[in-house]
Amino acid sequence: MKKLITTAMMASALVLSAAAAQAGEIAVIVKTTNSNFWQNVNKGATAAIEGQSDHAMTFNGPASESAIADQVSLVENAVNRGVAGIVLAPSDPEALVPAVKKAFENEIPVVIVDSGLAENGKQYYQSFLSTDNCAAGQLVADKMISEVGKEGKVAVMSYVAGVGSEIGRVGCFIERIKDQSSIEIVGPFYSQSQMVTALNQTTDILAANSDLVGIFGANEPTAIGMGRAIVQAGKAGSLTALGFDGNTDLQDFVRDGTLAGTAVQGSFQMGELGVQAILKLLNGEKVPNFIDTGVVLATKDNIDHPAVQNVLY
Repeated sequence: MKKLITTAMMASALVLSAAAAQAGEIAVIVKTTNSNFWQNVNKGATAAIEGQSDHAMTFNGPASESAIADQVSLVENAVNRGVAGIVLAPSDPEALVPAVKKAFENEIPVVIVDSGLAENGKQYYQSFLSTDNCAAGQLVADKMISEVGKEGKVAVMSYVAGVGSEIGRVGCFIERIKDQSSIEIVGPFYSQSQMVTALNQTTDILAANSDLVGIFGANEPTAIGMGRAIVQAGKAGSLTALGFDGNTDLQDFVRDGTLAGTAVQGSFQMGELGVQAILKLLNGEKVPNFIDTGVVLATKDNIDHPAVQNVLY
């Protein structure tokens, strides 16, 4: 069946040659363009398309990760203009299914990155590239337990409830903490991936929980807001703070001790391998159903090591 679908997609790509620029377009659509993480995905996608004469890459996303309807429109517009393929980081697992189904029905290959689609959407895309977010959440939980011990209160600062990456990352962090310790979880709280919201939420939580021993910020804007609130409250180094993602703000927090560490995804690899997967599909090649883009825990001790530097941005 997959072979037949791939063949149909190849035929579709040829049929669309009437509009060369559009037929050769690989649309990379992310959760938001207002994030260094997603701009690093853009860099990877750009690297993958360099030297291609048959295809060009476009990069787009809504103003914020919570602007789900805008992302749906971007996918629908890409399908309507007859792109050759789509690399998509869905902001909502359910809301993006109809748009991805529309791409499938128009024989446009879709590769999903970062966050998965709902179960009823898995038949409509060809590959999923992501950090194993459950394993990543467990990695951060293990670090938290090693730093604070098995008792106390740990706050969880999350981003958008129900997003595929959040379910695995935050869900498995909490499960691991509960399975391996007697730590009390405070939260999770949802910033909607807004740094200022995370800052204000963290400020309130720190004030209301003077006995907090640890705190976890589960994505880039959330962890930055969390880190800034910790510094403003004068609590840097007095509790164990762990982040997720690896832009320069978070790197600085690791270096100065505000964060005990931050888990960094292969965001460049998501863009690069995502576009490469589309190119392979367009060439009639097979791609794996799942490609793990990896995660590294950056700490003060290893942040300058090459293996860690390769994933920072």
